[in-house]
Amino acid sequence: MLIDAKDKVFTLLYNMGISYEVVYHGAVFTIEDMENLHMEHIDKVAKNLFVRDDRKRNYYLLVIQKDKSANLKELQRQIGSRRLSFASENDLNRYLGLNKGEVTPFGVLNDSEKAVTVIIDRDLANYAFIGVHPNDNTATVWIALNDLLTVLEATGHKARFIDMTEYPDSTHST
Repeated sequence: MLIDAKDKVFTLLYNMGISYEVVYHGAVFTIEDMENLHMEHIDKVAKNLFVRDDRKRNYYLLVIQKDKSANLKELQRQIGSRRLSFASENDLNRYLGLNKGEVTPFGVLNDSEKAVTVIIDRDLANYAFIGVHPNDNTATVWIALNDLLTVLEATGHKARFIDMTEYPDSTHST
């Protein structure tokens, strides 16, 4: 019997004793799609972006406050990286087992090579919980950030917190 991507996440959370809430909905691909659902706590949804350096040697999963734009030049400076750009859908599938519109920190469950570094917007630490997809864009999981960090560590991924303050000339994305 095949376990779907959501059930793999839910099973892990259950086995780790982590509480969460889930809302099922139609497939969404952007923050705008999420906002159109008019869910409670929409202000707590995290924007998730998958980026890489120009040599395709380092991959980063960004988890940022939904209304912010990612300034890749400033991020590059803060993490000491080579030039950053958005990773391809092929890379997203290869490293995180996800498709476009499904980017989520739970994707690291599929990163057996530990090739992806998770970077979290420091402002999200002020939230009691955040909303992210459970490796499928037809549901949103509401989970405490500390519990998400516990899951990341269980997969061998430590999150790095950085200041994702808005800067001029931001690279905008949805």
